[in-house]
Amino acid sequence: MRHIAVLTGLSVLALSTSAALGQDVRFEIDVADDELESVLENSSLLVALKDDENPTPQDYVAAARADYRRLLTGLYSQGYFGGTISILVNGEEAAALAPLDAPARIDDIAIRVSQGPRFTFGRTEIAPLAPDTELPESFATGETARAESVRAAARAGVEAWEAVGFAKAEVADQEIVADHVTERLDAAVRLAPGPRLRFGALTVTGNEDVREERIRAIADLPTGRVYDPEDLDFAATRLRRTGAFDSVAFIESEEIGPDNTLPFELTVTEALPRRIGFGAEVSTVEGLGLSAFWMHRNLLGGAERLRIEGEISGIEGEVPGVTGSGGADYRLGASFNRPATFRADVDLFAEAELKREDEIDYLLDQFSAEIGLSRYVNETLTYSGAIGILTAREETDARVRDYTLLTLPLDATLDRRDAALDAQNGYFVDVEVTPFLGVTGSDDGLRLYVDTRAYRSFGETERLTLAARGQLGSVLLSSLEDSPADYLFYSGGGGTVRGHDYQSLGVTYTRDFGDGPVEVSSGGKSFAGAQLEARFDVTEKIGAVGFYDIGYVEADALPDGEGDFQAGAGAGIRYATPIGPVRLDLATPVTGDDAYQSVHVYIGIGQSF
Repeated sequence: MRHIAVLTGLSVLALSTSAALGQDVRFEIDVADDELESVLENSSLLVALKDDENPTPQDYVAAARADYRRLLTGLYSQGYFGGTISILVNGEEAAALAPLDAPARIDDIAIRVSQGPRFTFGRTEIAPLAPDTELPESFATGETARAESVRAAARAGVEAWEAVGFAKAEVADQEIVADHVTERLDAAVRLAPGPRLRFGALTVTGNEDVREERIRAIADLPTGRVYDPEDLDFAATRLRRTGAFDSVAFIESEEIGPDNTLPFELTVTEALPRRIGFGAEVSTVEGLGLSAFWMHRNLLGGAERLRIEGEISGIEGEVPGVTGSGGADYRLGASFNRPATFRADVDLFAEAELKREDEIDYLLDQFSAEIGLSRYVNETLTYSGAIGILTAREETDARVRDYTLLTLPLDATLDRRDAALDAQNGYFVDVEVTPFLGVTGSDDGLRLYVDTRAYRSFGETERLTLAARGQLGSVLLSSLEDSPADYLFYSGGGGTVRGHDYQSLGVTYTRDFGDGPVEVSSGGKSFAGAQLEARFDVTEKIGAVGFYDIGYVEADALPDGEGDFQAGAGAGIRYATPIGPVRLDLATPVTGDDAYQSVHVYIGIGQSF
């Protein structure tokens, strides 16, 4: 390619080479477009050689000869179709050097690029198109003629055909013409949809302990139905969700089967069936919390999951300076999950839990069990329903009571976060509705709880993330004194308002339980809370956070403004690890008599929400 002598910008990169070369080697990239300069530097093998310890002259010659095509591709990617490239090795064009005849010594290498004019699209055509095909807006007359825009349009056309059953759709031909007089690029792409196909026979390979019929039931590839890539993706998701497999891959046949069917091979790699884990969290308000679990991911050979877990929280004696918050709480639970029950996207689950909660306002010993079904509508939406029984003994300063409830817990979750433990974009909504029937010792009622979270990151590298959480809760139909103590709502602590003591905000009322009027402290029947955070990545590993939390509790199920609120604020740091960020938060109350008078510390794994 002829080198143009008029250069509009200059960037010089200097680096030290090995002793074999004896001196520095210069790389010059001459362009006016800063973005293009970055693209070309990242494309160049010569530039990449600066990271090699002992490059030889032969290495440089080979890289220089390969760089013509790589740099030309970089120009095309940014819309420059009239540029020129010259790569001089000791003053001689690298393309003229014999591939295996490198000079014994290299004194100078210069990469010189004149980008030329930036082209725009003239005629843009792609056909035939499937119904409702959405082509990228960048592939249109008058837009910058980037090579990626042509590729994106071709991908969109192929994917649209695949979405309506044409699994073998492909690009049949393309005609790209650059008019250097008008500085326009005409692009015409022709697609070959091929025949409309249906899912064919499925072959399963790689399984050892998980039975093949159960793998087929979970995947539920709709044999005989028109091909749809979403069906394929969801089948793989259902298999991965079981936790029984390290990898899942559907491989389509190269050849079309009889009657326009498309056979598939499902290859799986099974995970180790047993897994253990543990966790720890500490705060100066709630004390130390320890948890552990043991799980079997293929209990009966059908990807059934059994999990046994235990937790101790509020361990004050282990943490110096912990504010009184009742006593230690204990929990022991077991859960069983069977995927693909009744249909592929429905799981059967059974859970049992034994716990003790030693809080400031009450001491609760409780056993609960439930059995139900959960449905995975898609990768982001799930809902479940169960029937359960709960029996408890509740002790307060005013009375001791035993009660038994029949429950019907219902739950729906929409999770569109990009990462559960450290979300940067997306949102999360969880809605819990639990009707309960008082068999003995309690009113009938209904508990409602809604948890919403939203995340938005800013900047090219998305180093700044704004996160918000909103919580609403209400206990309806039952009276305040007869509602289960752990169904009521408090504010304060890491899950609601940092900087205030755990469950420090509730309600106080007066009742006569047979021995005369007494004043009772408890949770409220309604709750509203909000947590706001600004998260900034200082480095790849370290992040800083500022936050403000507020919580409101009222005795009535429908708030009328007669309740109380509290707020806290603070700052923290995050350290990224493979299992999520390690969290350290310092918070102080900004309301109440002790506003700004104390600092509470919270340590854990994962963002606060």
